[in-house]
Amino acid sequence: MKRIGVLNLQGAVSEHLTMLAKLDNVKPILVKQPDEIQSLDGLIIPGGESTAISRLIKENGLYDPIKQLAKSGKGIFGTCAGLVLCAKTTTHITQADRTVMPLALIDIVVERNGFGRQVDSFETNLDIVNIGQHIPAVFIRAPYIESFAGNVTPLAYIDDHCVMAESDNILVCSFHPELTGDARIMQYFVDKFC
Repeated sequence: MKRIGVLNLQGAVSEHLTMLAKLDNVKPILVKQPDEIQSLDGLIIPGGESTAISRLIKENGLYDPIKQLAKSGKGIFGTCAGLVLCAKTTTHITQADRTVMPLALIDIVVERNGFGRQVDSFETNLDIVNIGQHIPAVFIRAPYIESFAGNVTPLAYIDDHCVMAESDNILVCSFHPELTGDARIMQYFVDKFC
């Protein structure tokens, strides 16, 4: 049984738990405290508001434990705001960006709110390398990957914008796979990274 944590600070926590519960041999775990991280096989940093999540990571003493989990080779999956937090940095650093302390788990530069504001949210189907075709994806005030380096492998694009990538034990996407009924992305994370 794989113990997959969902960072329970802010954002789409319950939706991730629901999707994880549909997978075989997975035990979803809510994570809010540092001592809850060590026993995990993987961790999901869900979408929400990256500034709020970053602040709560610091306030709850989770920054170093998350970095240690990644360093130990355990899988980490960042969705939407989670992608922003896993990134090395963001473009066009604003006052809001200065309050986000990125975990720098994957060598990417992210354009926060790259697809626009809340009113610009949209749904589409993606063909994702190693995962499948026609995978539903929900984009809500979504970022995109502006650039990547090192051993980062892009997995999906919309136009010229990279919206999903992986590197070593880190998986990130710009969208919300947990808001669909399609569990292929979550299954991929659990099977490959955890």
